[in-house]
Amino acid sequence: MPSRNRAASAASGAGAPARGFTLIEVLTVTVIIGILAAAAIPLAHNAFQRTKEIELRRALRLLRTAIDDYKKFVGENKIEVDEDTYGYPLKLEDLVKGIEYKDKKNKTRVMKFLRHIPTDPITGTGDWGLRSFQDKLGSRDWGGENVWDIYCDSEKKALDGTYYRDW
Repeated sequence: MPSRNRAASAASGAGAPARGFTLIEVLTVTVIIGILAAAAIPLAHNAFQRTKEIELRRALRLLRTAIDDYKKFVGENKIEVDEDTYGYPLKLEDLVKGIEYKDKKNKTRVMKFLRHIPTDPITGTGDWGLRSFQDKLGSRDWGGENVWDIYCDSEKKALDGTYYRDW
C-alpha cells in the first residue's frame, strides 16, 4: 500500500518540486537589467547627438556649396549685381528664389540653387548665423551686405569639445 499512496500523492502534485522563481532571483535580474539600461542611456544620447552633428555638417556643406555656386554662376554669366555684394547673394532666400539671367537665345531664365533652406538641427530653427564678405574675420555681427558664409548660431559644445558656431 505504501507505493499506492506515493503514486496518489505524485498525481495530486503534493511532494512534487515547486516550479517558478524566488524573490531573490527576480530582484537580481531586475537589478542587472537596471544597470544595463543605465549604461545604455548615455550611449543612446551620444548616438542621438552624433546624428544631429552629422545633419549639421550636411546642412552647412549644402548651404556653403549653394553660396559658392551662386557666386560662380554670377561670375561666369556676367550677371550684373550690386558692387557691395561681390557676387554673393544678399540673403539666404535668394538661393531659393534664384537669379534671373539671359540664356544664349536671349531668353530670360531663373537659376535656383536650393529647394529650401535647411533647418539647423542643433537649434531646431531655420535661423543661421551669417557673415558677409566685408565683415571682420571671426565676427558674429552680420554686416548685411551679402551672405558670404554661414554658421550654426548655437552656444553649445559638440561631442569633440568644439563649439558648433565654429564649424
